[in-house]
Amino acid sequence: MFKKYLLAVIVVFVAIEILDFLLHGLILGAVYKETASIWRPDMDKLMWVMYVVAFLQSIGFVYIYYKLINPKSPFHGVWYGLTYGFVAGVGMGYATYAMFPIPYKLAISWFIGSIVIYGIVGWLTGIIVKEKAA
Repeated sequence: MFKKYLLAVIVVFVAIEILDFLLHGLILGAVYKETASIWRPDMDKLMWVMYVVAFLQSIGFVYIYYKLINPKSPFHGVWYGLTYGFVAGVGMGYATYAMFPIPYKLAISWFIGSIVIYGIVGWLTGIIVKEKAA
């Protein structure tokens, strides 16, 4: 089961990176350009931090599923992912909106994007880390 856990961490990390690129790079790219004045000028130099954060999130996400979600299945993985994404999205979207001058469309996009991304990676986790057939 530990090999499945490690495989799931890698798959979740890669999926998060791909989905984050689609959301932040392609879908929200124009919004980030419109709001360039509020972002760090040296943000590109710190992108390595985002990769570390995504990897640590992948470890934690899969670990919680591995230890706490029963029964293990793609269905339960999706529900776990949607729940995790909702909680993460509230903080990312709305707490940031309350503290920084980001447009509302960015806050709602982060919120919905988190739910979608974690729903997908929850499904992937459920496919990889599932109960053995009896």
